[in-house]
Amino acid sequence: MKSLRLAVSVGLAMALAACSAQTTPETPSSDSAALEQSQQEQQRVSSVKAEINRLADGYDYDAAIKLAKKDSDDSLSSMVAGLEDEKEHTTAWDQPDKIPHLFFHSLIVDTDRAFDKESSSAGYEDYMVTQKEFSAILSSLYAKDYVLVNPHDFAGLNKQKKMEYRKIMLPKGKKPLVLSVDDVSYYEYMEGDGFASKLVLDEDGKVRNEYVDATGKKHIGAYDVTTMVDDFINKHPDFTYRGARGLVAMTGYNGVFGYRTSASQYPNNKNLKEDQEKATAIAKSMKETGWVFASHSWGHIQTGTVSMGRLERDTKLWKKEVEPIVGATDQFIYPFGSDIAHTSEYSGPRYEYLKKQGFRYFYGVDGTTESWMQQRSDYQRQMRINVDGLQFAKEERGDRPVLGSFFDVEKVIDPARK
Repeated sequence: MKSLRLAVSVGLAMALAACSAQTTPETPSSDSAALEQSQQEQQRVSSVKAEINRLADGYDYDAAIKLAKKDSDDSLSSMVAGLEDEKEHTTAWDQPDKIPHLFFHSLIVDTDRAFDKESSSAGYEDYMVTQKEFSAILSSLYAKDYVLVNPHDFAGLNKQKKMEYRKIMLPKGKKPLVLSVDDVSYYEYMEGDGFASKLVLDEDGKVRNEYVDATGKKHIGAYDVTTMVDDFINKHPDFTYRGARGLVAMTGYNGVFGYRTSASQYPNNKNLKEDQEKATAIAKSMKETGWVFASHSWGHIQTGTVSMGRLERDTKLWKKEVEPIVGATDQFIYPFGSDIAHTSEYSGPRYEYLKKQGFRYFYGVDGTTESWMQQRSDYQRQMRINVDGLQFAKEERGDRPVLGSFFDVEKVIDPARK
């Protein structure tokens, strides 16, 4: 033991002497730099691996493989074989003209305020669903192997500028579904009735809802369709095809996202420019996340029956007051389902006008069939199923029920509705 202590002492003395002579002063800093570099590389690899997995979970195997192949790290390049095997087990959706589309309005957060039997209560019961119902619907859709897709995933213009169906590559058993939400403006008439009040960006730049409860306290979180879908996909990344979320149908007469951005309707809004800037930032973030914006007309008008003059004036207002915020779009969702041609092929001045405005994708409403689509060389068309109190009541009566393929109404329906 003594000789051991002596050896240790001698070693210590030699080490101290070496330090005093400062023969290698750069060694500690070199080691520190090497350690920091190693940690940074580990973090980079971890980040890239997470992105590869996210792409693969969303069935974008080509992008995932490309990312793994180009990386010099062995642990990443070794993922290629597994990714290619997963890709081999996908097949093209064999019914490209049969893709269902479900749509919603803003969600009821506080049923006591929404169903209080006052003037708007009946409308809320007819046209809205509650947060509880929507949460159950999402879970059912996921359990039934539905996967969210966006319109450009399943149809688009080819090199000859003709509309054609595109292949959606999914594992066996998975089924494509389009989701949309109307009127994300948080209209003035909804204030104080138990809905979210606006969209906001949180400290991390994530789109959230502001919700004011019955006591006046403000909450920031997921209180409506878009934010709840975002959170659900964060937990279940295989619920989206290549990052798709859904369509957001926007009007403009009360502004957008809870901000009074309409210069024509709110000329005295001292915060008009600030509101427009906030709304634009929110729209940018949503598009980056995978949401697609659609025109729902500026004034929520009956596009199928109003005069051409009214349609033109309304469209000009949408282009002037909404498009600068959400961006140009080729998507048009008919208010009230007021299609310009019912189920006939499009033609005539209304269609030619909408086409001239850049619209190529059109959506009506039909709650009697699981899917209805029509494609011609210059447009893509789809009918949407309304998910709301009216459809729930129709399903319960056994009147041409269609929702059973997506969820069980009896299990989903909120007791507060009864």
